[in-house]
Amino acid sequence: MARDQIDTQPVESRDDLVAWLEAGCKAPQKFRIGTEHEKIPFTLKGHEPVPYEGENGIRALLEGMHALNDWEPIMEGETIIGLADTIGGGAISLEPGGQFELSGAPLASIHETCAEVNSHLVQVREVATPLGFGFLGLGMSPKWTLAQTPRMPKGRYNIMTAYMPKVGTHGLDMMYRTCTVQVNLDFSSETDMVKKLRVGLALQPVATALFANSPFTEGRPNGFLSFRSEIWRDTDNARAGMLPFAFEEGMGFERYVDYALDVPMYFVKRGDRYIDVAGSSFRDLLAGRHPALPGERATVSDWANHLSTIFPEVRLKRFLEMRGADGGPWANLCALPALWTGLLYDGASLDAAWELVRGWSAAERQALRDDVPRLAFKAEIAGRPVLELARDVVAIAREGLKRRDVRDSQGRDETRFLGPLEESLEAGRTPAEALLERYETDWNRSVEPIFDECAY
Repeated sequence: MARDQIDTQPVESRDDLVAWLEAGCKAPQKFRIGTEHEKIPFTLKGHEPVPYEGENGIRALLEGMHALNDWEPIMEGETIIGLADTIGGGAISLEPGGQFELSGAPLASIHETCAEVNSHLVQVREVATPLGFGFLGLGMSPKWTLAQTPRMPKGRYNIMTAYMPKVGTHGLDMMYRTCTVQVNLDFSSETDMVKKLRVGLALQPVATALFANSPFTEGRPNGFLSFRSEIWRDTDNARAGMLPFAFEEGMGFERYVDYALDVPMYFVKRGDRYIDVAGSSFRDLLAGRHPALPGERATVSDWANHLSTIFPEVRLKRFLEMRGADGGPWANLCALPALWTGLLYDGASLDAAWELVRGWSAAERQALRDDVPRLAFKAEIAGRPVLELARDVVAIAREGLKRRDVRDSQGRDETRFLGPLEESLEAGRTPAEALLERYETDWNRSVEPIFDECAY
């Protein structure tokens, strides 16, 4: 989850909220790629969870990273909870269970994104190894119970932890035990945003299948290929899902604002203090009649923070966030942005992707979303298996990256980053299925080897 916004400018009306989103429109030559990924820390000895406190804890890791890269500490009171690159725009933050997240800087190419990921993982390892822990590239913690999982000292997470069990069965699993890789991409206009949002939503289950990598819970197979994706089906359905309204006539910034206004709030932040307003209405805050803040008006920060607590399959802020993929191996952290950049940042590819999905009904899209966590490539939509559909999607992305023709210092274009996906498609199996096969054979039905084989 991104760093909380700080902008105390008051928001006067719904129109201000719409204008704030619309200000995200950029000229295509200014489009950037922002990649985020989370990873699970574990002790090298015993494969146990890593607490926040202590000589060998997450705090020590953050302090070590600060000494190494000199990024600015992000503090909550006296507690370090992250690091910010004030020059490049990247940040390191903590998810509720200690999952360590890099929110990458907005970069011009996948080459730069992959260099950033590589440099970050090398730095993390340099600091973490002497502290006695490593990091897993998976979509879900494979071994520990919720009770065994540590809790990070962030005020917003305390509020969410209390609220989640009231609105779904899997909210705490989502918070404490899952990891994702996602990419943030730009739009040039309202029309461009809507088309990208629709293609992103329709094809998000295909990305879920391609990156499915969370088949274990508490030491055993959980019956799913992407249990992380299944968890989202019952986390908090008032703020998650496939946004069927996005495909209706009249979709635009205003329609998304109306949706977001109806999503219950979690918190309001004033200074370092989080005020628990879970379940209440942003409309009341906008009107200056919120019971927790009588007479106070909403600020730009309140709106930006509220938008960051909405979790649909594609999230609209001043950019679009593709949210369907499990965390995974090093190469997949570059493959995910390559896939969506190839699909959305080339006009012909975006048109081809839209042609692929435009005939699907809301019911078909939802059925695909429901089936993919368990079936992945074997799920079907409109009579087509996802494996076949995913081959088309990756081929469209490849053509888009070819046409972008952004070269690295060795003259290579960005298509090479799709390699791991093309290997999966050729084999006809997801990363999760490869892990399950290892579990049943070489690993002798134990998840312990995963801490060697899936560590960064």
